Amino acid sequence: MNYDFLKNKVNLGFFPTPIEFLPRFSAEIGHEVYIKRDDQTGLATGGNKTRKLEFLMKDALDKGAETVITIGGQQSNHCRQTAAAAAKLGLQCILILRGYEPAEYQGNLLLDKMLGADFLFMENEDIFSGMKKLYEYSQAYKLNFYPITMGGSNEIGCLGYVNAMKELKIQELEMGFDFDEIYFPTSSGGTQAGMVLGKKIFDTKAQIIGISNDKSNMDGLPLHDYIFKIIKEAELKYQIQTNIAHSEIIINQDFNEAGYGVITENEISIIKKLAATEGIILDPVYTGRAFYGMYELLKKSKQKKKILFWHTGGQAANFSYSASF
Repeated sequence: MNYDFLKNKVNLGFFPTPIEFLPRFSAEIGHEVYIKRDDQTGLATGGNKTRKLEFLMKDALDKGAETVITIGGQQSNHCRQTAAAAAKLGLQCILILRGYEPAEYQGNLLLDKMLGADFLFMENEDIFSGMKKLYEYSQAYKLNFYPITMGGSNEIGCLGYVNAMKELKIQELEMGFDFDEIYFPTSSGGTQAGMVLGKKIFDTKAQIIGISNDKSNMDGLPLHDYIFKIIKEAELKYQIQTNIAHSEIIINQDFNEAGYGVITENEISIIKKLAATEGIILDPVYTGRAFYGMYELLKKSKQKKKILFWHTGGQAANFSYSASF
């Protein structure tokens, strides 16, 4: 099958990202645990969205966009990297963010400002309605706006993690073994859609397990269904035939009781543990919760496995949660 569509992107990051063995953590947990450092992609402190934005920004440029608009929380990693990608490519960026404008900008929001983004704070309205209104305005006045869905999670953005699974396959061949399981934080669905699709295309053996840190619904659909929808739309758009089953989308919701963006002792303890034992910093919203979930699940697993945790970045958000530490 021809995968030339994976070349239709701009270069925004440093790839391949390294895979590190975690010796002290592995000794404690009784499994061979590695971490893939997508926090080191390089775009404004890095993160997983760089991979998606390589494809989304190419589409924006191909369509003659002068401004990109996207939505998220005030500590959104996606918004920060979108602002950085826009700055790198000479585009304007408008971020539609939840809540009231803060008196002091911290963490990702401070970086957004430094990157030159404009802000629209949705104090009493849903951010999706803000995106719709702004896009309708751009259409009415014939402005070249390019809307990017939350998290960059659509059939174009997911190609970033189809490509990432190709990268991982090469790294597995170089290391001389296959991973048994891959853990990562799942939220808006695009990363997981790309991983599942890439696993099938490049015949990766590992079971892909998303640890949820957000709502169980996305755009009016259960998250499982939304991810499956992205996969099917990508298959249609790029003429891919994989026969992926709905059951291949694995999401663990057991560690999400506190809700999105609420840091608990679980996240605090695991962030401190990994920092103190391996010198690696997780983030308080996504990877902190996902790594804790993986830790708890692996403690119950008796059969020794080769495990990969996919670090999706976001460390800048720690500075907005500094009081918790």
